[in-house]
Amino acid sequence: MPNAQSVLDRKGGDVATVERKSTVLDAAKRMNQLRIGAVVVRDADKIVGIFTERDVLNRVVAAVRDPKTTIIGDVMTSPMACCRRDTLLSECRTVMTQKRIRHLPVVEDGMLFGIISIGDIMASEVADQQATIEYLHEYLHGHR
Repeated sequence: MPNAQSVLDRKGGDVATVERKSTVLDAAKRMNQLRIGAVVVRDADKIVGIFTERDVLNRVVAAVRDPKTTIIGDVMTSPMACCRRDTLLSECRTVMTQKRIRHLPVVEDGMLFGIISIGDIMASEVADQQATIEYLHEYLHGHR
């Protein structure tokens, strides 16, 4: 069964991070530049939360806060859900569904190894299903 590490092996372990004292505007610009929906928040070398597009909408825009002066530490999601490298993707999907989140950082012993999105999980499931379909097609129809 595929696990979080299998996704990281394919996509890499690069994760966009911002400091807790950064402004929402700085984080939003970074997210737009990288075309991503979330950044992990750090305070020095410690992971302290996650800041997502949903946080921008709910905690900044809807709360009528100024993104130029609002500090990430005041509007981030903390504590955040996370998984380990050996967590099965089916478990990751369940956590994401139950918590209604789209990003799951991969953390062990306080060290950040990567981040998994719901899109990564869907891509893995589609690839597995496609492989099964091809195997069954070859089984039923033989090699051509």
